[in-house]
Amino acid sequence: MQQLPTKKRVPWIVLGALLVIGVAVGSFLSRPPALIVVKESQGVPTEGRPGGFVSSATCKECHADEHESWHRSYHRTMTQYASETAVKADFNHVNLQFNDDLFRLEKHDDEFMAYVSDLASKPIGVGKLEENAVPIRMLTGSHHMQVFWLEGGHGNMMLGFPFTWLIDEKRWVPRADTFLRDPQLPPPVEVWNETCIRCHTTGGQPRKDREEQVFRTRSAELGIACEACHGPGETHVRERRAEGRKPVKRPSPPSQTDADSAFSIVHPGRLNSVRSSQICGNCHGMKWFEANQDWNENGFHYKPGDDLEKHTPIIRPTQIEKQPWLKPVLEKHPEIMTDFFWPDGMVRVSGREYNGLVESACFQRGKMSCLSCHSMHDSDPVDQLAPKMNTNEACLKCHDQYRTRLAEHTHHGEKSSGSLCYNCHMPHTTYGLLKAMRSHQITSPSVSRDAAAGRPNACNLCHLNQTLGWASTRLAAWYGQKPAQLTPDQKTVPAGALWLLKGDAGERALAAWHMGWTPARAASTNLPASALLGVTLDDPYSAVRFIAHQSLRTDPAYAQFPYDYVGDPTGRVSTAESFWKFFPEQSSTISLESARRLKKDQNPRSIHLRE
Repeated sequence: MQQLPTKKRVPWIVLGALLVIGVAVGSFLSRPPALIVVKESQGVPTEGRPGGFVSSATCKECHADEHESWHRSYHRTMTQYASETAVKADFNHVNLQFNDDLFRLEKHDDEFMAYVSDLASKPIGVGKLEENAVPIRMLTGSHHMQVFWLEGGHGNMMLGFPFTWLIDEKRWVPRADTFLRDPQLPPPVEVWNETCIRCHTTGGQPRKDREEQVFRTRSAELGIACEACHGPGETHVRERRAEGRKPVKRPSPPSQTDADSAFSIVHPGRLNSVRSSQICGNCHGMKWFEANQDWNENGFHYKPGDDLEKHTPIIRPTQIEKQPWLKPVLEKHPEIMTDFFWPDGMVRVSGREYNGLVESACFQRGKMSCLSCHSMHDSDPVDQLAPKMNTNEACLKCHDQYRTRLAEHTHHGEKSSGSLCYNCHMPHTTYGLLKAMRSHQITSPSVSRDAAAGRPNACNLCHLNQTLGWASTRLAAWYGQKPAQLTPDQKTVPAGALWLLKGDAGERALAAWHMGWTPARAASTNLPASALLGVTLDDPYSAVRFIAHQSLRTDPAYAQFPYDYVGDPTGRVSTAESFWKFFPEQSSTISLESARRLKKDQNPRSIHLRE
């Protein structure tokens, strides 16, 4: 049995018992606590809805190659029904314990079940525990982790299962421990129909009946399918079938707009850079939709090719004067800034890449779009990068002037990781999925700007063994930047150690990830990275512990190092404490005394990054 550490009590067994008889706690539905009886369960959210959607299976009839490339993507498997082919998690008589709640997972034929019992209901060894069977009906994810959804009554409401399956690690962990979130916060209660449906389906409609408090949720398709990017295809299919499915040569203007009535289907590659990127931004953007009064009933009204800003405007903290509605939004929901953005307005969490793109000069003053680098149909499913877009060609196709003088511009060798454009202009300062990711706000390195925002800078994310003062001096000499105003520690302590030991949880997570990043390890050989990561294994934030262990294992000496980031807290503290002895006595970068002082002064600021 997997025994998990004690946390704040969440009455999952009570919830499980209620769900079985079609009853749920009203507070889950944002209303005063009450018991609501649902007479007839309506199962799971359904596929198929009005509005001109025809499904990817229909598209396949004429677009077999495109269907195949999409079919192997992680977009398709974003949301799936729980089936033999979809589920990667272990359901072979697995026992999971969370405080006093015991979950027994089994698979019967094609059905995945969670049998829930309360260990506190009877003394140990006295009588048999009563179990409540709760079906697991859907799942989200297929690349890094899988999140599971329980049948929740209230029509076809789906409630989050309190454990997540980590695919690479092949293990179950508490759902709350897959996020970078304050451990003092209570575990999240998630309703798929009101949250994940917004971006993890095609044409999702929550269809929540406010009087009955019942969901009749449906979508065109689960997952991200053809019509999420090309728009509803009914008219297009009808026209093509009327033409006998023969290719019809039509004029192809340089761009489509929402006024182009001649086109019955949207081709993102023919749209201008703004409208094309808005298709991605519809899901990969932090947008505001309270003004869309009926979204909880009918879903969003935006369709590919429309102007996204007319439906659900993108939140841009740097543009408050141009978004008069934003100030009252931030006053009402101040957590938007702290949970999604760095203090200077740069987005800091994954899944919101469009927020970064729209703040970039390449987008604002050029023609850069999401399709400049990404392709759904001509790419590997991982990162969806078009050919050569993992090289400098991604930038040189517009900035050709640097092709013949790359080293002169970067002050690094041409084949160095320091001469890869995106390492400097798109550093890994975004967080998500238990790792660091590239920022999609294209900027130039600046110690002053990033230090003011509490954000690691691009130079020191590679040169972890150097100080912020070192980076500031070089940027001043190479590019004429004004020297940064820095604290004594920022001038004397290696940036990697400073962020990992003294930073807040967000800084610690990014620093820990970079200590396992190959370019940083190569550039920072005299930094005692393994010792620093080892003493981080008792971090109060589970995500930081996980990342620190992952990076520690990139050191061959610790490749098989045994450690459980959600295991016994006492053991974690003992393990971390043992690493202090591995600090070099005569380290050229940081002393044992300095490292202990920094960790003692660690920033305790509460962090909750919402991916």
